[in-house]
Amino acid sequence: MSEFVQNIRLWFAPERVRDEGATPDYRFSLANERTFLAWLRTALALIGGGFAVDQFLPHLPWAWRVGLALALLGAGVLCSLRAVNHFVRCERAIRRGEDLPASRFPAVLSLVVAVVAVAMVVVVLAGWAG
Repeated sequence: MSEFVQNIRLWFAPERVRDEGATPDYRFSLANERTFLAWLRTALALIGGGFAVDQFLPHLPWAWRVGLALALLGAGVLCSLRAVNHFVRCERAIRRGEDLPASRFPAVLSLVVAVVAVAMVVVVLAGWAG
């Protein structure tokens, strides 16, 4: 079974994570949980931004509005899924005494948000010019 599938199973059976390694200092687990919650707040903000673009920019051409909204909504969905996966991977690494897992996701998320922001700048400038 692949590690990804095993991690997904652990999303819904957190007690199984305790079977691995030794019990760490609880502060490490609490820090991991705070990081998880920060990722969820980011996901909620992205989802809220997607709805805001769709609802509060009715004069924006349909394709622009939907494209920007879907990009933000999609980033929010990916961020929330990545949050739980990263939480489980980090918790396992902490319990095993391993290095925390590396992730490219923050860079990818930053690029998506930057592209949407540039598109919004274009939309705002085109709106002022038009």
